[in-house]
Amino acid sequence: MTIDTEVVTWSSAGDVLTVVLDRPPANALGLPIVDGLQRALDAAEEASARVIVITSALGGFFAAGADIKLMAGADLAVFEDYGDRLRAVLNRLESYPGISIAAVDGLALGGGLELALASTLRVAGATARLGLPEVKLGLIPGAGGTQRLPRAVGRARALDLILTAREVDAEEALRIGLVDRLAPAGEAAAVADALARELLPLSSAAQLAAIRSITVAGAPEGHAIERDEVGRLFAGPHGQEGLAAFLEKRRPRFP
Repeated sequence: MTIDTEVVTWSSAGDVLTVVLDRPPANALGLPIVDGLQRALDAAEEASARVIVITSALGGFFAAGADIKLMAGADLAVFEDYGDRLRAVLNRLESYPGISIAAVDGLALGGGLELALASTLRVAGATARLGLPEVKLGLIPGAGGTQRLPRAVGRARALDLILTAREVDAEEALRIGLVDRLAPAGEAAAVADALARELLPLSSAAQLAAIRSITVAGAPEGHAIERDEVGRLFAGPHGQEGLAAFLEKRRPRFP
């Protein structure tokens, strides 16, 4: 089944829901894409999709940034409303009860990179370029970029990228931890889909517990949360099935 909202489409194949951005010329993250992403997440929740893959229909662009035309003509109230709506959908993506993968071919700048950072994992095509250039506009990343980028690459590298507004290519992005896998140019979506299929046979309960634990890594409560998560898994059906399958030398059949 494929649903069309003009600038955002999505289709389901098994437990994977693929979301495609299509707002020429550069997938600016204006309200049409924001609203389309909200509906796509509604569809993912309704389908209980385990993995969401986000990609672009536009050659050369994942998403080039926020909607500058909208912001340039806005007063503070309109600007803050737009920012709140963009932050809300990215926060919802980050907290989705599954795994999300951003398939980045071409440019992922500003809000486009913030969308990728809100995803669990990132695959970059060989010609991808990523950056947060907001200081060129006299602004800072305002949809989670100052919070999520340091978690991905560390404080020093985040400061370097944001303060200089420079772009990084796919190889540097992999080296510094900004993306997780590389793909040939134009094939990020295919590699992201293959990664989704690689994730599906594994324990969804363990994957989500790992995400929750890693999210609080370094926080005072991090070790306690890890302890609680692994205890729940051990006592639950996923841990018991995994251990039994190992001893019986068979593939696990997770609930």
